[in-house]
Amino acid sequence: MKSIALLRERATRVMPTGSHCPASGLWSPESDPDAVQVFAEGSVLPAYEGMPTVWRRRSTAEVPA
Repeated sequence: MKSIALLRERATRVMPTGSHCPASGLWSPESDPDAVQVFAEGSVLPAYEGMPTVWRRRSTAEVPA
């Protein structure tokens, strides 16, 4: 059961500030979708510009070149 819960958590694409990053990759704050940051799995998602935010996981296809 634990492995199913971990897979479900890694599939999560939206996490709030203060949460542990469920999967390594590109993340953007909802308030500024053009600001892309890379977070490693397990790191704590920070505030953005001093304010708590909701982080959205991005695919490389969604990120402007």
